Amino acid sequence: MSDLPLRDRDSSRSQAVRATLELLASMRFAISLLTVICIASVIGTVLKQHEPLVNYVNQFGPFWAQLFLALKLNAVYSAWWFLLILAFLVVSTGLCVARHAPKYLADIRTYKENIREQSLKAFGHRAEADVSGTTEEAAKRIGQQLASGGWKVKLQQRDTAAGPGTGWMLAAKAGAANKLGYIAAHTAIILICLGGLFDGDLIVRAQMLLGGKTPYTGGGMISEVAPEHRLSPKNPTFRGNLMVSEGTQSGTAILAQSDGILLQELPFSVELKKFIVEYYSTGMPKLFASEVVIHDRETGEKLEKRIEVNHPASYKGIEIYQSSFDDGGSSVKLHAVPMDGISQPFDVEGVIGNSTEFVRKLADGSQDKVTLEYTALRTINVENFGGQGKDGSTDVRKVDLKQAIGDRMGAGHKTTETKDLRNIGPSVGYKLRDASGQAREFQNYMVPVDTGEGQPVFLLGVRENQADEMRYLRVPADPEGSMNTFLQVRQAMQNAALAEKAARAYVQRAVDVSKPELAEPLTQSALKALELFAGKDSKIKGPDGRQLGGLQAISDFMDSNVPEAERERAGEVLVRILNGVLFELTQQVRQQAGLKPLENDEKTQAFMTQSVFSLSDAQFYPAPVVFMLQDFTQVQASVFQVARAPGKNIVYLGCLFLIIGVFAMLYVRDRRIWIWLTPANGASHANMALSTNRKTMDGDREFTMLADKLIGAKPVQKKTPGGSV
Repeated sequence: MSDLPLRDRDSSRSQAVRATLELLASMRFAISLLTVICIASVIGTVLKQHEPLVNYVNQFGPFWAQLFLALKLNAVYSAWWFLLILAFLVVSTGLCVARHAPKYLADIRTYKENIREQSLKAFGHRAEADVSGTTEEAAKRIGQQLASGGWKVKLQQRDTAAGPGTGWMLAAKAGAANKLGYIAAHTAIILICLGGLFDGDLIVRAQMLLGGKTPYTGGGMISEVAPEHRLSPKNPTFRGNLMVSEGTQSGTAILAQSDGILLQELPFSVELKKFIVEYYSTGMPKLFASEVVIHDRETGEKLEKRIEVNHPASYKGIEIYQSSFDDGGSSVKLHAVPMDGISQPFDVEGVIGNSTEFVRKLADGSQDKVTLEYTALRTINVENFGGQGKDGSTDVRKVDLKQAIGDRMGAGHKTTETKDLRNIGPSVGYKLRDASGQAREFQNYMVPVDTGEGQPVFLLGVRENQADEMRYLRVPADPEGSMNTFLQVRQAMQNAALAEKAARAYVQRAVDVSKPELAEPLTQSALKALELFAGKDSKIKGPDGRQLGGLQAISDFMDSNVPEAERERAGEVLVRILNGVLFELTQQVRQQAGLKPLENDEKTQAFMTQSVFSLSDAQFYPAPVVFMLQDFTQVQASVFQVARAPGKNIVYLGCLFLIIGVFAMLYVRDRRIWIWLTPANGASHANMALSTNRKTMDGDREFTMLADKLIGAKPVQKKTPGGSV
């Protein structure tokens, strides 16, 4: 009574197992997996991998950033679902090979000589004719001809109506490598996937799951990291980064994980003796190289190597690649330049990667702690000035159609844009972080830059977050090549005595001596314009509560106090007065500094024009001081990628199998020939047929040639069901 249900359960269970195996081994399932892998690879190529969370938030927003992290799209190739798909693809392809390979191998070994005579008439390629000699003689002669042409031949003697053993079946085959190509191509997929799994994060994840290893999320010294965050030097496969500063050595690589890092201990340490960078004449780098000494931790052996891009070093099965370079702790000397016209200048020294804390006094009398973080030192900055000074218009009188077409055709590196690459000197990058943790990023250039407008300027860059582009304040360089004149004018605008003296000097030069009654009103107008520009009588306030001036303050004053019909003319007059007062103020501060007065020429006009714009913009600068690079001692660091990848040999073998398999399947045709010989009036009658795995014109020509050569017959065209040939 209980046997029947049990038997039914076993039967249903076996059917479910067979159905599952059929699904896994099916081509539809494998193609679906390959499609998902291709889509995931596209995502991994388009979306930057292993970026900090804040980068994804800035670029895509909080919702999409969290979704990407939840789906592991920021680390596609090490995501659990990607590795699982690869594993299923290995299983699916392996089952497919296991199911079909034995049949293909058996088919390669057999000649199918037992085919029936009637079956030959169903082939598309067939021919028949009488041949000389007995059936045995004809079979051996034809077999010898095929064997000399590279065919493998087997003869079978059969009985016919003429008597026992009077018939001979000749079976020949060629192109058996076609089926081997199928096996090789599918085996290649298995090998490549296995190599990818082995060299991926599968082994590392297994150690995290079974070995108690956890990612490290804190900071501090590498030597202070606990053992549960470190991987053994005997780890069979890994890929990480190793940063080494000049004159130091390191033997611990960093493996980036989605939720932290793991430290990989190496069986050796790498000492960087010298990092070499060679540049083109334009200032663009053309070579990165590291001269290193590899110290074996067990034997103490020292091995000198030179590592370049595409020329790695190898030691104990670990490849060391030149990945990139970074700052190795350069020391910098900065000078704090006041931008608010109130703060006092001071000097500070630091090391790239470190920070310094200050106490800042706010406008309301309170204090705020500010941290200066030294982030980057770039000794060479190459920029393109090819488009400077052009309005983008085209003079139709100078259009040369032949030249225009030639400029756009040919090699891919050709361009219609003129490039003027110039090195604009060193720059320093830093962040100012307040007590709440909010930070702004700055990048300031050490020397003035000629941007093509005739007036060299100091570029002071700032941005609120990394997703934004740098916005630059352009401070004009005075004839001495410094920003001292600009800064002195910035401070002098806040000095009432100097401002009045400059205004009266301007009025004295501008008013005709025959009209002394205009002097006082013009003086008051000049002082009013300077007060508005300096922010003393402005309704515009900054984030810290300070009154802000600039050209915007003058524009607001005009909108509030001048009728609309008179604003344009009044604005031109007021700006002209402002320019004159600022010029006199500039001359005064230069005289106080013991400098030569500015000449009344085009250079001075360009300097003053840029000064007005910069003085206006400087009031909106988000920091009271700007830190200018005075001196530096560069220490470079080389970033290596260290990898132990035994799976690469498996991948290489898989690639070889894939090449062999694809070529075998595409260019090798599996052909078989059968010739049935029977006695006929003292001679022999031959029925010939050929089968091939692909019907091609080459196959038709080959059969025509073989039929004529072997039995002296023309192929019989098989009629279609409609009766046509």
